[in-house]
Amino acid sequence: MVFTKRLRERIMRGEITCSVRIWQRPRVKVGGRYSLGPGAIYVTSVREIGFEDITPALARRSGFEGVVDLLKVAKHGSGENIYLVKFDYRE
Repeated sequence: MVFTKRLRERIMRGEITCSVRIWQRPRVKVGGRYSLGPGAIYVTSVREIGFEDITPALARRSGFEGVVDLLKVAKHGSGENIYLVKFDYRE
């Protein structure tokens, strides 16, 4: 998983533990390890959610100021399915 630069430090400090992604299909799997800085994130859950589930609170938990800010970054490729990915960061 790749994260925008402005989120990386907060993820490594444990302040951000989830991400909303718009993909055709999941690109990560539960238990997967994805390098970030000196450590890695470990995916703990992946589930499909609806557009209505993207609330201002979820956007803030994901490291964004609001829903519009999140949606500018969440879409990857031609995907239309929305996934909530939860993870832990470990060094």
